[in-house]
Amino acid sequence: MAGVSLKCGDCGSLLKSVEEAQEHAELTSHSNFSESTEAVLNLVCSSCGKPCRSKTESDLHTKRTGHTEFVDKTADTVKPISLEVPKVTASESEEAVGASRQAEEMVVPEVDKKLLEELEGMGFSTARATRALHYSGNASLEAAVNWVVEHENDPDIDQMPSVPVNTKVEAPKPSLTPEQLKSKQQELREKARKKKEEEEKRIEKEKEKERIRVGKELLEAKRMEEENERKRIMALRKAEKEEEKRAREKIRQKLEEDKAERRRRLGLPPEDPSTAKPAAPVVEEKKSSLPIRPATKAEQMRECLRSLKQNHKDRVGSFKGGIEFLELCEFERVEGSEFLFLPRDKVDMAVLNSAGSELDSAIKNPFFGVL
Repeated sequence: MAGVSLKCGDCGSLLKSVEEAQEHAELTSHSNFSESTEAVLNLVCSSCGKPCRSKTESDLHTKRTGHTEFVDKTADTVKPISLEVPKVTASESEEAVGASRQAEEMVVPEVDKKLLEELEGMGFSTARATRALHYSGNASLEAAVNWVVEHENDPDIDQMPSVPVNTKVEAPKPSLTPEQLKSKQQELREKARKKKEEEEKRIEKEKEKERIRVGKELLEAKRMEEENERKRIMALRKAEKEEEKRAREKIRQKLEEDKAERRRRLGLPPEDPSTAKPAAPVVEEKKSSLPIRPATKAEQMRECLRSLKQNHKDRVGSFKGGIEFLELCEFERVEGSEFLFLPRDKVDMAVLNSAGSELDSAIKNPFFGVL
């Protein structure tokens, strides 16, 4: 069977002739057409005589008008499509060339800006509103809405129209009654209002989610900062305690060493660490060039120096402990004078050596006098 229609491979529309296919291609920029054996329907409304080219158009017409009876006249209008290029005369060729040149100059049609803004405010896209105003002849808002209602299922409804220069389109007569048109306008306005409200609610909800997320992040950052600061302070205190413990241990060891050194110099035995309270030191009897008395004086000298260093730090002068130390070295007071004098016959080198050792320890040992 020969082809009786042309089918657009891009949108599936059926077209009766090559001319309709060319017009469809100019409006939609579709170029994929093929010959089809499927006939373009011709359903005529029994009530008002409106022709419908498809079942979709007839259903839409029924929904708008309530008319349900249609006469199928498809067989009366079906004829094979000729794809041959018709022969034209020279004059027809010139006219065709002129028409094609004019057709090449395609522009977006001029429409009423105010009506365009109102349609966009109702929720229509710019392309759909422009197409509706152009093909309704910029007659009125009602005519544009009526055109959208009748062509809302067109595949190219949301494509920006492109027409030759100086093209004028007459406003079609609305097929809806005034009451139906008013109801449809109110429905479209209500739909646009609801869509706008939903969009605003969605944006506000997203903003609220973002505020909550940022608030949580700030709280978490603050908590982590406080936790890190607490850990830093605890680590610092622990380091200070460990340093203080090491310092105390170092001082204790130094004192123990100093104490052991004193006992060694005094000729006393080492202290027994197992005893909680050390007993009085017992001086072992051993042969020595030093008598027992110098050892006792050395201990007394050290006690004088300890008292002197704890109380007065620097100078001896006439402070308590200084005079006693010199008297232990056999210095004697000169009657009627504040000076002390060491007689030659009372010079004891062992006592003086012991006094010198104690003085040297008091000067150089930083822990001297702490015990």
